[in-house]
Amino acid sequence: MEEFGVVGAGLGPSNLSLAALAEPLELRARFFEAEETFRWHCGIMVPGAQLQVSFLKDLVTLVDPSNPLSFLGYLAQEGRLYRFLIANADRCSRQEFERYYQWAAGQLKSVRWGHRVERVDLRDGMFEVRCADAEPVATRNVVLGSGRRPVMPPFAAKLRGSSVLHSSELIQAAPVVGGRDVVVVGGGQSGAEVVNHLLSVDALPSSLTWVSSRVGFLPLDDSPFTNEWFHPAYVDHFHGLPEDRRRVLLARQRMASDGVTEALLRDIYRRLYELDVLMPTRFRHRLLTCRRMVDLVREDDGRLVVALRDDDTGAIETLAADVVICCTGYRSEFPEYLEPLRGRLLDGDGRFRVRRDYSLDWDGPEDLRLYVQNAAESSHGIADPNLSLASWRSARIINSIHGRTVYRIEDEQATIAWHGPAAGEPAAHEPEVQAL
Repeated sequence: MEEFGVVGAGLGPSNLSLAALAEPLELRARFFEAEETFRWHCGIMVPGAQLQVSFLKDLVTLVDPSNPLSFLGYLAQEGRLYRFLIANADRCSRQEFERYYQWAAGQLKSVRWGHRVERVDLRDGMFEVRCADAEPVATRNVVLGSGRRPVMPPFAAKLRGSSVLHSSELIQAAPVVGGRDVVVVGGGQSGAEVVNHLLSVDALPSSLTWVSSRVGFLPLDDSPFTNEWFHPAYVDHFHGLPEDRRRVLLARQRMASDGVTEALLRDIYRRLYELDVLMPTRFRHRLLTCRRMVDLVREDDGRLVVALRDDDTGAIETLAADVVICCTGYRSEFPEYLEPLRGRLLDGDGRFRVRRDYSLDWDGPEDLRLYVQNAAESSHGIADPNLSLASWRSARIINSIHGRTVYRIEDEQATIAWHGPAAGEPAAHEPEVQAL
């Protein structure tokens, strides 16, 4: 059986970063991906969608700026570096970033496309990783990069199809919206991108209702001090806090990751104004806040009836629709290929226990480690599902696998002092107290 130093299950942006950082090292790596090529949020890759983070937060730059698989390296190789810098201040389109990911993935020798991991088990003191129609491989380190799954309310999921869909299916499903009544549920970035797309198509809906459970259509908090929550120093601080405190902080910090970019909100507002002026009788819109979809049924004539609860008054209202698009987020699920190890991995509440280095605290040999990518928000903070720290997290995993510092990542200084001084130690920059 072929043996590797690390095996990755799945190849989204997180494990792609790990593969890019592992490529120049003397580390035998193998990454298995079920798809035949790299795909990233293809279902909601609407025209004009923008990356919410700096393009410098790519696969490698914040850890190893000299790595040839950086975004700037991609631009240089494509002959677009100068034009990109002239055209873009600090962001880029998601479509171009996906092309960058595909470019990087195509240069990695460690990737095997069209290989779905079906089983991870213990055999002869190592992990055995099995894929369909392929010989099993052995390793002491498995990195879980299976990604998060779309979430829909159960009453909507049972009607899932061409007229009831999750935002992640928008492009593939291509629902017919021209001249029809459309409801978009969800006030985050995905909901805003779907609404903006529907306002831009040639055949406009007859009516568009945008529903948010929030108190408004709230902007992303992209201010400098808030962005310190996406700093490595804060991740370590957050990981050391009691579980109850972490839960409170995540709720308070939500708009730092799940708000809508201000530029997109302005585009939507401007477009709605234009439509009100130009075609007030041909297009109707309602924007509803503090409303939650509590039921969805299909009537005999095929029309949908959406039930909404008003959080302000408790009242229930219904509205008719032809198409309902649920922009209701994603969640991590236990991978099916880990079923043989389920009883050794989960705590009493059915959750992973994630250590500081992203390895799982499990009931198994200490020299065998399972690491998680993009599945540790509750233990590592709001940055975990975000692209901001993908390269730093991958570098920490690589350092842990080697048992030494391969990538120097621990000396980044934050502006905010997250940790107080130890007992008896004066605080940094503490002013002198002088006798009068």
